[in-house]
Amino acid sequence: MTQTATPTSTDDAPVVGRVGAVGVVGAGGALLLLVAAVVLLAGWHVTQGTSGVGLGDLLGLLTGDDASDATPVGTRDILVGSRIPRAAAGIAVGFALGVAGALLQSLARNAMASPDTLGVTGGAYFAVTVVAAFGISLPLWASGLTAFAGGIAAAAVVLALSGGAGTSTTRLILAGSAVALALQAGTSTLLILFREETTSLFAWGSGSLNQLGLTAFWQAAPIVVVCTAAGLLLSRRFDLLGLGDDTAGVLGVPVRSTRVMGTVLAVLLIAAAVTVAGPIGFVGLCAPVIARLLGRLVPAFHRHVVLLPAAGLTGAVIVIGADALLGAAIGADEAISIPTGVTTTLLGAVVLIVLARQGRDAGPTRQPPGTGMPARGRARFALVLVVCLVAAAAAGVVGMMAGDSWLRAGDLSLYLTGDAPVWLQFVLDERAPRVAAALLAGAGLALSGTLVQATCRNPLAEPGILGITGGAGVGAVLIVTRGATEVPSPTAVLVAAVVGALVAFALVYGLAWRNGLDADRLVLIGIGFWYGAMALVTYLLVRSNPWDTPRIYTWMSGTTYGRTWEQVLPVAIAVAVAVPLTWVVRRELDLLALDEDTPRLVGVGLEKVRLLVLLVAAVLAALCVSAVGVVGFVGLVAPHAARALVGGRHVRVIPVAVLLGAVLLGVADLVGRTVIAPAQVPAGLVVALIGAPYFVYLLARSRA
Repeated sequence: MTQTATPTSTDDAPVVGRVGAVGVVGAGGALLLLVAAVVLLAGWHVTQGTSGVGLGDLLGLLTGDDASDATPVGTRDILVGSRIPRAAAGIAVGFALGVAGALLQSLARNAMASPDTLGVTGGAYFAVTVVAAFGISLPLWASGLTAFAGGIAAAAVVLALSGGAGTSTTRLILAGSAVALALQAGTSTLLILFREETTSLFAWGSGSLNQLGLTAFWQAAPIVVVCTAAGLLLSRRFDLLGLGDDTAGVLGVPVRSTRVMGTVLAVLLIAAAVTVAGPIGFVGLCAPVIARLLGRLVPAFHRHVVLLPAAGLTGAVIVIGADALLGAAIGADEAISIPTGVTTTLLGAVVLIVLARQGRDAGPTRQPPGTGMPARGRARFALVLVVCLVAAAAAGVVGMMAGDSWLRAGDLSLYLTGDAPVWLQFVLDERAPRVAAALLAGAGLALSGTLVQATCRNPLAEPGILGITGGAGVGAVLIVTRGATEVPSPTAVLVAAVVGALVAFALVYGLAWRNGLDADRLVLIGIGFWYGAMALVTYLLVRSNPWDTPRIYTWMSGTTYGRTWEQVLPVAIAVAVAVPLTWVVRRELDLLALDEDTPRLVGVGLEKVRLLVLLVAAVLAALCVSAVGVVGFVGLVAPHAARALVGGRHVRVIPVAVLLGAVLLGVADLVGRTVIAPAQVPAGLVVALIGAPYFVYLLARSRA
């Protein structure tokens, strides 16, 4: 079967013919303008800093009238030791990520492919964190090789799971997001367990241009130059690959080797960028997209011999411009602590949302959630329901007994009868709310995921990738970091989380609406919003009181530590109301999960029911987030496992999914409290480490 470029790969057909003299001149002029933009922005960039050395001092240095030479640290020292290295790092990193993004988009034939959406930066960051966690000190070149190994492994996994070149955009982004979330969970676990060894990696993990000299730049520059030159030598092959694998093969292109070489070049560029400045987000998405948009004015930009340097220069403009604009907006003293990757990720989230609104996509993920699930008998349903009830009860009982000190069943009996000694009363008073929070939040997230999957008709969707949990997280963190000296009340955090989730839901739903609601567009816009929300959270974290950062970071990883009954009660009420409410509309959910036409044919108000169901899912997810923090994968794994056990009818899926969600988060909390006791691993990270492999399994099976 012939593979051709997908409609989302680019707005214009590949240009493989000769470009006339006018085109060459136009391309050269456009590249020179980009170079000029980089130079001007770099000049503006070096005038910013915390030392008080401004434009006049720099001009004095150039004219030989440096009045600061008599001071301990002169203008020359500041310029050479800090500002030029920062600007040079920004140019090198932006150029490398821009070229890498252009290569990945061409190889995947997908405009949404990038180092971030393919999990490459996450893999590189994880590999570097593993080395740091074990106390291994590596030279810069060895760190680059480590980042390369992690990045190439992540890219291979994502491309294999998504189906390779020409795959649907939704499938590619879901696969990349799943792998990125799994890698992020592993990285976060290492950052928490090895705080002393990895203390400098948190801000660096969002992309930081802070440099102590030009050493990193000079070591990365040859890699960037050589890889870009190699890409230019292969540019003709990349042009022909845009016509489809079979067509390119007929024209003499060795397709497999070209793909391998292109991927290796892209990952080498990403590894060099990560080694210099950490994973600066979404430059590799934005730069090639902007360069291709320029192709409407300069057609030669569609040829890779021009596209690659254009994307690289555009990437440099984005990184340097973002860093300089941030410094101008909030001041150099504040900007120095804000990772540059936060700004670029926000820009990338906007670009991803715009691309999702413009594109049309349908792929293997666009199928009813119950597709392929055989019908199950009543006896099996009853058996599964009883087993899930027993498992949920067991998770609660064992959760009460487990911890840094293990209790016995008799201790629980004394506690329930009110005869427990003071020490036992204290221990169980602390454990009971957190166990209840885990069970109830797990049930709520599972129900929310069931509703989202039914309305989106996507078995790989969940509240997190629709931006709901991200919005709730932003709302809660805003309250915690608002500058007040007192700790905010649980009620304030609850209200902020719900408001944040509803605002996020309204934005995602509104942006996804275009002559009706397209489920694929809803998922992609939600993912873009999630990336943007996480960037905002990082921004708030690094600007908050340093004493609050570990607590907030742990909460963002999903934790039940220190829960109180005041925080648990709203979740309990929400679950108690939502379960019977969704039970009432179970038939409508079955119809929504089929297609767009069937509900209308039988008289169901499609948009009205869909809006109501998604609103319930958003509120439920927000309340759960306010209680246990940001927890992913429960809303994905539990509904899918429930359908695998009892079939696709929601009359059976709802109770089983709710119980499985309670078991999953309850067990995750139990494992997190006991595996390295008395230290603890946030339950959300444990769930991610469990849920990510299951998600990978789902993608692999759906591909088959």
